[in-house]
Amino acid sequence: MASYPDFYHPARTGKFYTPDVAAATRAGQAIAVRPASEDDRRILLLLVDTQVDFIHEDGALAVPGAIADTRRTIEWLYRNVGHLTAIAASLDSHTPLQIFYPTWWIDAAGHHPDPYTAITSDDVRGGRWRPLVEPDWSAEYVRKLEEQARKTLMIWPYHTMIGTPGHAITPALYEAIAYHAAARQTQPEFLYKGFIPQTEHYSILEPEVKVPEHPMGGLNTGFLDMLITYDLIFIAGQAKSHCVLETVSSIMRYAREQPEIVRRLRLLIDCTSSVAHPTIDFEASAVREIARFEARGLTLARSTDSVV
Repeated sequence: MASYPDFYHPARTGKFYTPDVAAATRAGQAIAVRPASEDDRRILLLLVDTQVDFIHEDGALAVPGAIADTRRTIEWLYRNVGHLTAIAASLDSHTPLQIFYPTWWIDAAGHHPDPYTAITSDDVRGGRWRPLVEPDWSAEYVRKLEEQARKTLMIWPYHTMIGTPGHAITPALYEAIAYHAAARQTQPEFLYKGFIPQTEHYSILEPEVKVPEHPMGGLNTGFLDMLITYDLIFIAGQAKSHCVLETVSSIMRYAREQPEIVRRLRLLIDCTSSVAHPTIDFEASAVREIARFEARGLTLARSTDSVV
């Protein structure tokens, strides 16, 4: 049976509490592993949106299975801390008035859409849903989303709002990140996305529709440049059907110019789950897309697999 740090209590995974960073860093400093700067083989753990609102049962957009996914991720991290060079974690980051929230849209009767409502370009043209903000952009956005990204605009519950507890990385995982930082003498990197009002932003690399006038509204080439410096890139987080899937999709798309990146990717398939929707089977769609990525060279891994 694997040995984990004394401060780690598996039953607390998915519970909200103040992370014990002091205990985590003391424990990390106490283990005998070399600094990450001495690694000959550089390995990255990329955590996608491992936040309270997606993982906890009472989270605003809780993903079924996310607590178990996170526990497997944490324990994989502890078992492999001596091999992981770096950890990067994205943070979905929202404000109250965004194009995928009820506040942006209204119908003829003055009602806002309920969460999980899909808004199509036909709905907008026909007047079923009217944007209260930036009407020209909004109508064009829904059209471009369907044509370019093959998606329909989804209205989501308010989630991962900047400044709220739901925005935080789930505490048990944050402790593991701090443990790794102290043990390997390296800083975690936090990547913020999702705060451009005019677009959804599932992928770490890019928004669903580009917003040229916004500094974060295009392709994050710096992120791609960072990825290419690693020999292996393990990916875990939430949700498989959305932000994980779209991050992998972006990497696969832009890897056409750097195909070696694809060979380095490892999707921890038992460390991610799909969003539950009342009528849409997001899991089935995710499985189909991931199978397509596998055919192009993506490797699926499990938390029980060895890193080396």
